Order: sequence, then C-alpha cells, then structure tokens
Amino acid sequence: MSKRCYIAGAGEFNENELPDKSDYVIAADNGYTALLSNGITPDMVVGDFDSLGRIPDHPNVIKSPVEKDDTDMMLAVKQGLKLGYKAFIINGGSGGRLDQTLANIQILTYIAENDAHGILIGDPMCVTAVRNGKIMFKETATKNGTISVFCAGDKAEGVTLKGLKYPLDNATLTHTYPIGVSNEFTGVSSSISVENGTLIIIWDGGLKDLCEI
Repeated sequence: MSKRCYIAGAGEFNENELPDKSDYVIAADNGYTALLSNGITPDMVVGDFDSLGRIPDHPNVIKSPVEKDDTDMMLAVKQGLKLGYKAFIINGGSGGRLDQTLANIQILTYIAENDAHGILIGDPMCVTAVRNGKIMFKETATKNGTISVFCAGDKAEGVTLKGLKYPLDNATLTHTYPIGVSNEFTGVSSSISVENGTLIIIWDGGLKDLCEI
C-alpha cells in the first residue's frame, strides 16, 4: 500500500504541491477537475457532485446525497481512513468560503483523533493538527517565515516550541488566548510538541519544510 492518501478538493488548488506517483489519490467532488487539469487521474472520486455538476465517468465513484451530515472532504477522508491510510495531504481545501476552510481545519483534528496525520495545503500557507505528539521542521524552512500555534479544544498541556524565535517550554495553551500566533522560523531545525491535547499549526511554506510527511 502507498504511504499517503492525497485528497483534492474544490477550493484553491496549489499546483506546486501535486501528488507523488506512490500516493493514493481521491478527488472530492470538483477536485476531480483540478486533478485532470494537471494530468492526474484519481484512484477514487467521492461526493454529491453539486460542484462538479455531473457524475464523472470513472470506474471508482462513490456518490452521496446532497443533503448529508458529512462534507465531501470528510467523506474522502473517511474513505482514506477505511483503506488504512495514516498520512493525508489535502489540496484544494482552503480559500474561497471561510466556513469550508474552517470545516477542513476541523477535519484535520478528526484525522489526528483517529491516530493519523493530515496536512491542508494552501497557497502559500499550510495547516496541520498535532494531537499528543510532535512535528519537526527542517532548518531550510524559510528564515523569518511565519508559524502560528493554536489550541484546538479547551486546553493543550505540555506545549514545547524549540528552534523558533519565541520558544515555549512545557506551557499550557487555551482556546481563548492566542499566545502562539505569529512566531517565526530562525534558519535552524525546529519542533513543536504537545503532551496532552491538540494543536493547530499554520506555517508559511509547504511540504518541503517538514522532516517527515
């Protein structure tokens, strides 16, 4: 099985972050158009197809009703989890409607709570969620590039930031006080960890900044 599940959505699509040949690729509704325009045929297509406007001619289509509890992106993520994937790349899940972007950030926390890791690709920002764990950035992450850390939930305990302009050591973050906003890379390897809770991390860069994807 390939290591990553790459999901294309109907939002702003970053053409600089296309799937690897080894990725399992899922199109969520009109993410199908973005993939085809970049010469990529997905392995699966899911959604209610209100954005695409038609059911695509594809051998592996999962059609859902328009009126449903899950967004098309959530349906795609659930399919990836069902197939056993633990690493998710989501492109086309930000920009446009703010409510849809926020929904996709919540989906990152859903992925984290299912013992997996997801990254939402923007242009140029990326977002991820870390639950009871750690994320590491290469020293080549853009010096003076912005990185922000938020608490997803009432509180996140044991938060440690190393290698950034403003470090933290075993701190507690809450959802009502954004102390982690507008930190900066410094040109050295850096890390963010949390012992108990979930963090939302937003940085000015791409997948190349991470030590592991």
